[in-house]
Amino acid sequence: MLAYERFGTGEPLVLVHGISHRRQAWYPVAERLAEHREVILFDLPGHGESPELVMDGRPVKDVLQGQLIDFFDELGLEQPHIAGNSLGGRIALEAAADGLVSSATALAPAGFWKHPIDFAYIKTHFLLLNIGAQVVAPIAPTLAKYDLGRRLMLSSLMVHGENLDADRVVGDLHAMLGARTALRRIIAAGTAWESEIDPSIPVTIAWGDKDRVLLPHQAEHARRELPHADHVWLRGSGHVPMSDDVDSVVDVLLQGSSQGLRSITAHVA
Repeated sequence: MLAYERFGTGEPLVLVHGISHRRQAWYPVAERLAEHREVILFDLPGHGESPELVMDGRPVKDVLQGQLIDFFDELGLEQPHIAGNSLGGRIALEAAADGLVSSATALAPAGFWKHPIDFAYIKTHFLLLNIGAQVVAPIAPTLAKYDLGRRLMLSSLMVHGENLDADRVVGDLHAMLGARTALRRIIAAGTAWESEIDPSIPVTIAWGDKDRVLLPHQAEHARRELPHADHVWLRGSGHVPMSDDVDSVVDVLLQGSSQGLRSITAHVA
């Protein structure tokens, strides 16, 4: 069973974090969302408090899809709304392509690189990020006491790392180191987006214009690949925008999940 939290009222909205992160990535926006949605946060396999990512000879995409379907079944979720960041955004879009959800909102989703050089940059970025985390780990509790320290430690992922408290920053760093095996397996199996999403399923894609991981030009490629989606810029936000601009991210997630099969059915009824 994947580690998860479930709270709030309204239609269910499943939130999927990015690679090397954990469900706490959504904490900055979760309480606000819970005023309007039943919020479900969970740790991906090999991340946070969830069990290891077990491949058993299967492709990573199939493993993650199977885990998501099992998770929906265990929680009694039938076509919930879903949103994700980075790898989580890719998972959300794939869930929409598979017809598993009522709507999908993706914040800087993975898979929209245009050239192998883009993907090589991403792999190098995460390699250096992990090396940096290992080097900084012994002094992280001290650095995290200071706004500048938190901002510098998280500068490749977000613009305003100082918005997070010290315990969160240190916890995220240890979660990143703990997810190294899953990171290697997922990155090694990385593929560009090839799926199609039925236009009847509402899709929103939002991208921080200060993203240093999945560079903003990928947003234009996503626009071409998914022309039926709503495409939004998060001005002044980095790759993990939930901490950079709480108000805008909450608005995007609520708007993105305000339509869909569940909502349409309820309205018709």
